[in-house]
Amino acid sequence: MATSSASQSPEQLFGSLFLDVQLGHVFADSKTFVDCVPKLAPAVIIARYETEKADPNFDLSDFVHHNFWVPEKVAGDYVSDTSVSTTEHINLLWDRLSRPADGQSAEGSSRVALPYPYVVPGGRFREIFYWDSYFTMLGLKLAGRVDLIRGMVNNFAYLIDTFGFIPNGNRTYFLSRSQPPYFALMVKLLADIDGPETLAHYQPQLQREYDFWMQNVQALTDEQPITKRVVRVAGCSTVNRYWDTSPTPRPEAYREEVELAEEAQSLRVIPAELFTHIRAACESGWDFSSRWLTDQHTMAKMHTTKIVPIDLNCLLYSLETTLQEANQVADSTADNHELPRLIEARKEAIQTLFWNEETGFFHDYDIALNEPTPALTLAGVFPLFFKLATSEQANRVHDRLKADFLQAGGWVTTLMYTGQQWDWPNGWAPLQWMVYRALLNYGFTETADEGRNRWLALNDKVFHATGKMMEKYNVVDAALTTGGGEYPNQDGFGWTNGVYLAMVE
Repeated sequence: MATSSASQSPEQLFGSLFLDVQLGHVFADSKTFVDCVPKLAPAVIIARYETEKADPNFDLSDFVHHNFWVPEKVAGDYVSDTSVSTTEHINLLWDRLSRPADGQSAEGSSRVALPYPYVVPGGRFREIFYWDSYFTMLGLKLAGRVDLIRGMVNNFAYLIDTFGFIPNGNRTYFLSRSQPPYFALMVKLLADIDGPETLAHYQPQLQREYDFWMQNVQALTDEQPITKRVVRVAGCSTVNRYWDTSPTPRPEAYREEVELAEEAQSLRVIPAELFTHIRAACESGWDFSSRWLTDQHTMAKMHTTKIVPIDLNCLLYSLETTLQEANQVADSTADNHELPRLIEARKEAIQTLFWNEETGFFHDYDIALNEPTPALTLAGVFPLFFKLATSEQANRVHDRLKADFLQAGGWVTTLMYTGQQWDWPNGWAPLQWMVYRALLNYGFTETADEGRNRWLALNDKVFHATGKMMEKYNVVDAALTTGGGEYPNQDGFGWTNGVYLAMVE
């Protein structure tokens, strides 16, 4: 396990200095300071701060710049050649998005050093993210960059061995949460290339990943049906939710979330609960979406930890079945003789909890109300992706998708406009892929190809207009380049590139 000092976040290391910098608008956004690298040991910097801030002429910004290396903006000087095809452009970008194995991180740095080369989502990123990487790997496979796939899978195995799970990304301030568990799919992707022994090789990490998501399951009782990421629903087996161990503002969005909590006071929202819901939404990867809002509109009314997500539980079914397969290849079935029963129990739970006969769609489940949530989202295709739906259910999901979700530029994420990026009118590459494969699994080839063709055409159009592949796209008004979003226009975007190549192939 990592030492406590190596895994402390900037908030823990710098205390009052952290608070003063983040709340004092020293930088335009909160992420800049948490990515700064201390020039001296944190204890020395803190001692200096306590002494110097008493000076009437003290300038906080000057102090930070004297005592920290502020991350430089990664140069955006790459000029795309829009005369080439989108595929050629993507394959030219892999080296630009690749990073060598990290050297040792400086004391007090938030970066968690990775021992193997990896690919970042976009040219301005300095870290990897968990679930993004699977969709990037789809493209790396078709580009023949198996070396990078192996490196990235090994990096995630290293993170599991070091921390007991895969964090949101390789930053210390991400060490309280994970992201959607795609590690099993990554291992299977690599096994398709290197052979089934790959499953046996990563069996220990698959088991630890599963143990993380199921942590404290044995503590569940009828009186205490929820703990950490596990939930016991009455009349059903154990299922999972997104969660986070820290009921505080995220260090990388500290000022913004403190301000949100202050605004939410009029709604009688408990700040610690709101912060946990926000962090859990970040663990989901859908940050943010009407999926997590009680009224599907108001950020302060987020209740992520009260929701059992359909996509998460399908991904954990995939992890369970992959772990079972790895056990068989490694001849270690005795290590988890309960697994077959757990797999069947989750299959049954997916049918019992998440299917809504009225809408003909799979929904998330609200454990506070003991009923499916009203939100219709593309998360509802995950049972089809993992072949967990009946033929009749698949027919009804297909009809709903075609009637409501298929737009000019591909599949829209939700049917609710909130201004949040994981809502109408945006479409995202990972969900385009999940829908595409889900429909093919049940023979809906024509509809799958229609969604695929519209998405690829939009990608092509935007690339030739801007020279960029986007993080997400407005799929409703295909004349626009993109909606709002987290990141500026940049060279990328990893999962968009990966899904594009996989769909073209």
